[in-house]
Amino acid sequence: MSLDGHSASWTDPDYVSTVVGVLAAAALYFYSAWANWGPTTVEITVVLLAVLLPMTVAYELARRF
Repeated sequence: MSLDGHSASWTDPDYVSTVVGVLAAAALYFYSAWANWGPTTVEITVVLLAVLLPMTVAYELARRF
């Protein structure tokens, strides 16, 4: 059990969405490295940061207030 009293479970929506997000990002990077055309890994990194950073800040702010 974690310190905050909340244990991760396979059915926990936060856990499931995190796993799916990590797998989707990994698939994008793999495809970008494997294909000769399409977005570069740098472009994928910029897009992911542009989406995930504000999303993380908003989540943390909403969780605290």
